[in-house]
Amino acid sequence: MTNAYRIEANGDPVLQEDLEIIAGDNGRFSALAGSSLLITGATGLVGSQLARALACYNRVHHAGMTIYLLVRSRAKAEEIFGELLARGDVVILTGDVTDPFRDYFPDDLTLDYIIHAASVTASKLMVEKPAETIRISLEGTRQMLELAKQHGVRSMIYISSMEMYGTVDFDRPVTEDDLGYIDPLRIRSNYPESKRMCENMCVAYHAEYGVPVRIARLSQTFGAGILRGENRVFAQFARSAISAQDIVLHTAGRSEGNYCYTRDTIRGLLTILLHGADAEAYNVANEVCHTTIAAMAQLVAGQVAASPIRVVFDIPESNTFGYAPDTKLKLSSAKLRALGWEPEVGLVEAYRRMIASMTWQQAE
Repeated sequence: MTNAYRIEANGDPVLQEDLEIIAGDNGRFSALAGSSLLITGATGLVGSQLARALACYNRVHHAGMTIYLLVRSRAKAEEIFGELLARGDVVILTGDVTDPFRDYFPDDLTLDYIIHAASVTASKLMVEKPAETIRISLEGTRQMLELAKQHGVRSMIYISSMEMYGTVDFDRPVTEDDLGYIDPLRIRSNYPESKRMCENMCVAYHAEYGVPVRIARLSQTFGAGILRGENRVFAQFARSAISAQDIVLHTAGRSEGNYCYTRDTIRGLLTILLHGADAEAYNVANEVCHTTIAAMAQLVAGQVAASPIRVVFDIPESNTFGYAPDTKLKLSSAKLRALGWEPEVGLVEAYRRMIASMTWQQAE
């Protein structure tokens, strides 16, 4: 068996190290042995990292899992996962998450776990196609809950977002019991409002049908193995550092960001899947990585970039980039940490690992 056939990161040594570290936590995740699991949004950042991590776990521990990946484009999945798809334990299902689940998940297949990661994530698309963003969020989640009900799964995770909190008017860390204000008349509110509705849909399916669903409210997640087309702010900052070009901000950068390295996020999601409580929500954030956009830009320019670069502000008169309004939000991860999860990677190391991974990708 060749290394390319065995290795889940398609040769990326930084990402492979992350996957091996996740796989090493067998005691926490041993319940996965012999199970079947579906991941939606499997060609996105979080979905693809979950798929790779579970495939690595499967190989290292001979766990006998079957990992189903729901994707709209098989060609895109083959480009992302490469020879990993030839192993047999990772199975591609082609379909749209908003279509009836029986169109792509036959009744004769068994299913133990679902991680629903499919969602619109690009702010620009949320502004350009707000109705489509809402449709994907609501109907996709309903289909996954129906699938979970049909198969009597052991557990399901709905991946929500820190954006569902809206704007809060206090300075203390935000817990899962808090809720801020969202203006329903702003076009960009389609994303956080639909996340709130989907969370309530999860609670409703648990109350009415007993679906064992848990909710993960993710902070901004990045790290080794980000997809080549990624254009969110963390990728833009990293590319500026790699190319020794100034970081250009199109806002004042006052929004407070909550961040978590991909490896820590994946470990958090698996912890919630196997050890969380039904109809409960959990913040997934590294509290020490809380910072403003402007401060993070300065961190990359001053502590990460190998060559001297500056942070430059170029703020347009209108919000043509679809950025969310400035937020003052610091997430508490105490509830998830109470399940035994602890984040390990800080912002500087997260950027250095991501940049090393991106540099490897460019060399290929």
